[in-house]
Amino acid sequence: MSPTSPVDRSTLTPTTVPPRVEALRASFTDAGVDALLVTDLTNIRYLTGFTGSAALLVVTGGDLTFVTDGRYGQQASDQLGAAGVDALIEVATDQRGPVVGAVTAAGATRLGLEAGAVTWAAQRTYEGTWFPSIELVPTEGLVEGLRVVKDEGEIARIAAAAAIADAALASVRPRLLEGPTEAEFGLELDTEMRRLGADDVSFETIVASGPNGALPHHRPGPRRIGEGDLVVLDFGALLEGYHSDMTRTVMVGEPSSTQQRMFDVVAEAQAAGVAAVAEGVPAAEVDTACRTVIEAAGWADAFLHGTGHGVGLDIHEDPRVGQRSTATLAHRCVVTVEPGVYLPEHGGVRIEDTVVVTRDGCRPVTLAPKSPVV
Repeated sequence: MSPTSPVDRSTLTPTTVPPRVEALRASFTDAGVDALLVTDLTNIRYLTGFTGSAALLVVTGGDLTFVTDGRYGQQASDQLGAAGVDALIEVATDQRGPVVGAVTAAGATRLGLEAGAVTWAAQRTYEGTWFPSIELVPTEGLVEGLRVVKDEGEIARIAAAAAIADAALASVRPRLLEGPTEAEFGLELDTEMRRLGADDVSFETIVASGPNGALPHHRPGPRRIGEGDLVVLDFGALLEGYHSDMTRTVMVGEPSSTQQRMFDVVAEAQAAGVAAVAEGVPAAEVDTACRTVIEAAGWADAFLHGTGHGVGLDIHEDPRVGQRSTATLAHRCVVTVEPGVYLPEHGGVRIEDTVVVTRDGCRPVTLAPKSPVV
């Protein structure tokens, strides 16, 4: 741990990995399968703790077979062992043999494939070469559905990543008064997160100043930040596979009356959205809480995106928080609340927190001040 890091990894609550496979097996009947071939590496990490770049996982009714290549044999053994996962680890140059062997040995007749992670070419190979006598069944969300509700170890890592991001912003925020370019400030923010203990950044940091702030996903460029600019900062830290996500909008110099009103409206909308979050609340209602405030201000058309998304091993995961979302918020799911107003002639304002859903509300893990004052 860096002397100035806000995170001591040794004190983080452990994640609980082994029960996840049993929970996955419990979904097989409803999915109409008796085995599942997991190909999405994030899902494999969730089920086993493995962090490498090459693996397949065969989950049957009673066995777990993990297949990788020679680069990762020892790593797989170490990481699955550390996670407490009991699996047969197969190291092979050609993964087909052990995968087909595991499915055949289990007597599976209906093998699930992850529809969102299998290409058309791969599906044709599985059907024509690997499993010509087995019915292949497309499945959606079997593992991702389990990932929605976090255990205490997962929440601890998301909160720790958020603490790093909070500290990094506090450290470099004064630099905005010195006229850096967007790219320069983004690099400083990214570097500070790494210096404070992050494994990486969660995504490409957004630094959007002046008119660029009206572009919700602007990429930092050569524009120099100066007097009269609203600056949208959207960024996060990655820690042990888990992401944080936060947006703060700051003002360089004195705001115009419209810029101040933009900030006040978005701050009110964001607070209304956070207040709406609780177990059992439809995600669409959180979006409505934010959108109602912005619509009342006359800026309905300037709110250009949904209100939020789930956060975990992916920076964007279920549940979605938007007008068309059909999800209901569950206890210990983690979502963002991030309304915004974007006016090309004035800039943009977005304020975002990542929150943990609780029985009667939520607990923010992004704690950086929301004041626009640098």
